[in-house]
Amino acid sequence: METSVCRAHCLVLAYPAQGHINPLLEFSKRLEHKGSVKVTLVTTHFISKNMHKEASPIALETISDGYDEGGIALAENIQSYFERFRRVGSQTLTQLLEKLSSSGCPVNCIVYDAFLPWALDIAKKYGLLGAAFFTQSCAVDIIYHHVHNGVLKLPLSEPEVLLPGLPPLEPQDMPSFIYNLGSYPAFFDMVLEQFSSVHKADWVLCNTFYELEEGAVDYWMSKIMSLRTVGPTIPSMFLDKRLEGNEDYGFRIFKPNTDSCLKWLNDRPKGSVVYVSFGSLIVLEAEQLHELACGLRMSNNYFLWVVKASEEAKLPKNFVEETSEKALVVEWCRQLEVLAHEAVGCFVTHCGWNSTLEALSLGVPMVAMPQRTDQSTNAKYISDFWKMGLKAPVDEKGIVRREAAEHCIREIMEGQRGKEMKENALKWRKLAKEAADKDGSSDKNIEEFVSKLVCS
Repeated sequence: METSVCRAHCLVLAYPAQGHINPLLEFSKRLEHKGSVKVTLVTTHFISKNMHKEASPIALETISDGYDEGGIALAENIQSYFERFRRVGSQTLTQLLEKLSSSGCPVNCIVYDAFLPWALDIAKKYGLLGAAFFTQSCAVDIIYHHVHNGVLKLPLSEPEVLLPGLPPLEPQDMPSFIYNLGSYPAFFDMVLEQFSSVHKADWVLCNTFYELEEGAVDYWMSKIMSLRTVGPTIPSMFLDKRLEGNEDYGFRIFKPNTDSCLKWLNDRPKGSVVYVSFGSLIVLEAEQLHELACGLRMSNNYFLWVVKASEEAKLPKNFVEETSEKALVVEWCRQLEVLAHEAVGCFVTHCGWNSTLEALSLGVPMVAMPQRTDQSTNAKYISDFWKMGLKAPVDEKGIVRREAAEHCIREIMEGQRGKEMKENALKWRKLAKEAADKDGSSDKNIEEFVSKLVCS
């Protein structure tokens, strides 16, 4: 964008993980599409060097997390990583702001991933607008907010958790940090720290859409602070189709097996394939992966399964060869293209928020197999409130056994409840599209945000 028309420049800072970069990147594309805002996406040196980058209209800049040659893997522990990222990231973000200021198009707003609240301190130090961007559901954010403020006391002592704006939840429906208190303490501290200074932000944005979480959004707006829903943040060609050519996120850590997946799906009947993926970070234990493999085979459905290279050795012996007539096992794929394919009838998922929103937006029922963090809460909503999936039951070891996996898959693919879930899934697909489309709830909020940026 030329300096003469550079009316506002928004720096968008993402936490360095695929599941955080993707929604912030798509939000950035929506901002730039409005025509009055220049957007620069910021990630770490290490992530930028190791990502597969495709054509994108968004400028990319980098800062340091203090571990430029290996990222979080080089840190002594998680706590050390967060502390060093805060210190080094603050310094290098400041340097980036100064560099961009001298380029003729200075930054006037920082949209920061809520996992990185120190970015708001930098914004305020330089007199910039600051907007917190929450990458999890509004319901989960409300839960964490109540824990942070001491309203929800831990450990949980009652059989039911009642929080304003949310339906009744059982302890096991809480994020894993709360239900399994003491697990991943550094991450727990981080999700709570999202609320340490959010009241000082000029804007609070959330990757959801109003119609999906009306009660939670209304409560947040009336009792906590102003919040704007701006999701679902998935490429436009899978939603409203107003951003021409926006068919993919554009940055990815894993290289997908795109051609082989689509070719294989093209040869399968409509609604006949079970798609299985647990995202970029979840690594299943060997016993769970083995049980799921057996359940998939027992269901007698076609299935497309994403098994990362690090997990291949956990598969049953000769599994890939023995299931080759019914299955395709790949290391990675373009999930949106798979979910949008008419051959796919069901999604076995860990219920990460991005995967949940993608399935909602494309109308695909889910078998929920949550593993950690916010996934149990998302699974509860999928099964009980949005009614577009089943939560697979676990045994005393927390394992979904093969019989349970088979039952859930068959119920969705062949049962009466599956038909009802497919109808509900189509309803949510329609509402997601309307929220992102012109004059939809999320589109209006983005318009308002841009208007305030340009006039500031």
